[in-house]
Amino acid sequence: MNVVLDLVGSVIIAGLLLLMMFNANTYQSNTRFASDSELQMQQNAKTLADIVSYDLRKIGYECKTNPFLVADSERVSYYADINRDGIQDVVTYYISDTTRASSTPNPEDRVLIRIVNNDTIAGPSLGLTKVRFSYYNDVGTPTSDFNEIRFVKAELWIESVESVDNEYLFTYWELTISPRNI
Repeated sequence: MNVVLDLVGSVIIAGLLLLMMFNANTYQSNTRFASDSELQMQQNAKTLADIVSYDLRKIGYECKTNPFLVADSERVSYYADINRDGIQDVVTYYISDTTRASSTPNPEDRVLIRIVNNDTIAGPSLGLTKVRFSYYNDVGTPTSDFNEIRFVKAELWIESVESVDNEYLFTYWELTISPRNI
């Protein structure tokens, strides 16, 4: 009888140990997935910021007049010689609606649209959910007068492409650019 009780006790203890190992493995996998998702989201935010920063710094390059065509909170359009070929280009940035990024699991992500001389470049979503542009004069006061704009601020809201525990991770990236040519 003692042998049977010892066997039953051993099976119960072994079962509990197996359950604990399974739970630890599941927790580690979930933590790794969340960490990877957060890292991917931060890399996507940096990529988007680098793209926007690179072009916004060139506002007005090789332009003899005021470079701005459109300067509102959701769209910016300006003149610049983007590829340094001596020809003035028209560059436009805006964000698409959610249907352009319908292939991703996140229902709120969108695509950043970049148009250079009617050539539309729309990359992957990268988790971008919102963009806002703001314009400031030389003392840092918000302005909508194209002739007074000296600083352009771009704000990017980025979410993870995949959900983590049924929620999307979130980050915010803000950059203020002072183009040398305006």
